[in-house]
Amino acid sequence: MPPRDESTPLPSEAPASKRSYHVEALAKGLRLLGLFSEQRPAMKLTDMAAETGVPLPTAFRMAATLVTEGFLEQLSDGAYRPAPKVLTLGFSALRGMDLVDLADGPLRRLAAATGQTVNLGTLAEDRVLYLIRLRNNDLVTANIQVGSRLPAVGTSIGKVLLAGLDDTELEQRLTKASFAGTSGPNAKRSLTELRPALAEIRERGWAVQDEELAYGLRSVAAPVRDASGSVVASVNVAVPAMEFPVTRLIEELLPPLLDACREITKLLGGS
Repeated sequence: MPPRDESTPLPSEAPASKRSYHVEALAKGLRLLGLFSEQRPAMKLTDMAAETGVPLPTAFRMAATLVTEGFLEQLSDGAYRPAPKVLTLGFSALRGMDLVDLADGPLRRLAAATGQTVNLGTLAEDRVLYLIRLRNNDLVTANIQVGSRLPAVGTSIGKVLLAGLDDTELEQRLTKASFAGTSGPNAKRSLTELRPALAEIRERGWAVQDEELAYGLRSVAAPVRDASGSVVASVNVAVPAMEFPVTRLIEELLPPLLDACREITKLLGGS
């Protein structure tokens, strides 16, 4: 009898192409995470169970596990919403977005022209998610990198993006905790305090961060729009406060920043 070819499966072995590697418990957990969206940022456990088609006790165990692992958080009313760790799952996809690819050239030219740090970010819940960071200067107060998430209320990028929301959206998105991560001497501490600044940003079309996020840090930001005219991201130029008073920041850095944002907007099909 000739020796068996090691590549030939035994009778009891199913070919790899026919074996199932589907893990149903994992699939259910992923389906549960997939229920959330911008239109439905939080859900009750009963609704989660109904839409995933699993018994309530199973849904509870799934949600509790996702909370423990940092992918969900439970609100005071018992509902669940995605926690910041969920953003890390989509970060690779974000890096591949047309926005990031198209913005790269204009932002590199902006950084070279100003000699300052340039950032591109988008809004994720009540945070700014940094998609591009071109660091030129020594901003010792800002430990920021691609993928960092900072309070939108304390950043120039965040304020530009928040200014595009109506009052109802602002109240739904911002909570008391949204203001907890800012440590600068000029930080806003409530939505009531922030509203006048957002109204001014809507009118003039750009924002300044004047030692709100942290001591010693200033920046100026402007919006990036898509073909529909919606603000999809924002770009800022960040500087050391001791070298750039607000007047110098606006006079020297705002014009090239606006040019770069207009260029990216056109590349996205906007005008």
